Amino acid sequence: MSDNPTQVPQAPGDTLIFENDRVRVWTMTLPPGGMFDFHEHHHDHVVIWPNAGRVQGQELGDEDWGIVQHAEPGFVLYKTVGSAKPLNPHRIRNLRDEEVTHFVIELLESSPSAVELPWTHNDRGQFIFPGRT
Repeated sequence: MSDNPTQVPQAPGDTLIFENDRVRVWTMTLPPGGMFDFHEHHHDHVVIWPNAGRVQGQELGDEDWGIVQHAEPGFVLYKTVGSAKPLNPHRIRNLRDEEVTHFVIELLESSPSAVELPWTHNDRGQFIFPGRT
């Protein structure tokens, strides 16, 4: 994969399961130890984990894998991407010995924020940024 972000796919999942003029719903299924390669998000979105999972992310250009998500069933995350630019391209890998699936719901209307805002989530999991306070 090139470091040129224009070549990074925008699909935030492996299967598009629903789309209308306001939302797109994707699944992302990762086999044991599997990875979903670099992609970027252009829309505010919700991530829903129906079952437990543990994944780790890496941003394009970073040497190390960083963010870790520990999901219990029903873990929900929300990300305001903002309207100024997409999120930095990133990839995700499954840290478990079993297949995991989560859903990504893209909100296609313009973001109410011009800039990216921090992740928010419910209490059914953790979103950890190693090395950040």
